[in-house]
Amino acid sequence: MKLLEDLFENNEKWVATKLIEDPSFFDKLCKIQTPKFLWIGCSDSRVPANQITGTQPGEMFVHRNIANMVLHTDFNALSVIEYAVNFLHVEHIIVCGHYGCGGVKAAMSNDQHGMVDNWLRTIKDVYRLHTNELDKLGYEQKLSRLTELNVIENAYNVCKTTIVQNAWNDGKELAIHAWIYDLHNGMLKDLGVTSDNNDAMHDVYQFDDEH
Repeated sequence: MKLLEDLFENNEKWVATKLIEDPSFFDKLCKIQTPKFLWIGCSDSRVPANQITGTQPGEMFVHRNIANMVLHTDFNALSVIEYAVNFLHVEHIIVCGHYGCGGVKAAMSNDQHGMVDNWLRTIKDVYRLHTNELDKLGYEQKLSRLTELNVIENAYNVCKTTIVQNAWNDGKELAIHAWIYDLHNGMLKDLGVTSDNNDAMHDVYQFDDEH
């Protein structure tokens, strides 16, 4: 119970700090939610979206799951994207992974890890698509590169949702980005893959028509 009590104590300290900084902070916060960003990241506890980007409550809409996946069968993620794009009118969707991702590492192995293996199945497909490149690398390099490729593929998945396609067709200002976070130094890295049109990422990263 002490661990839970600590959380409440920390909450009280945080509230007190915010009120000292701005006595009307919570009054203003509860009246408006106008984030410019949707962050789709990994559930890893070491990658908190707001802290590593220096954003405040209300500035970033956040969805997190194991290995920062965007699957076309995941109505949770699709509902988040729809709400962010059509109701919050975000201008940027950031898919952000992190080096040393346990989900990617699990997908690289042939061991069984339980139900999560079904969730990670698509990462194995990413590996299959890039076998020629990945099989030339040592284990750590391969893990890092597959993590990057997984971010890129999931950013591409965001682009190909009907939600984003319709937003672009309607002329909405919306850009999709692929980023990665380095746990060793705390730095974010732009993978150089951004799209704001229906030729999703085609000028930076080549996908075949069937993918």
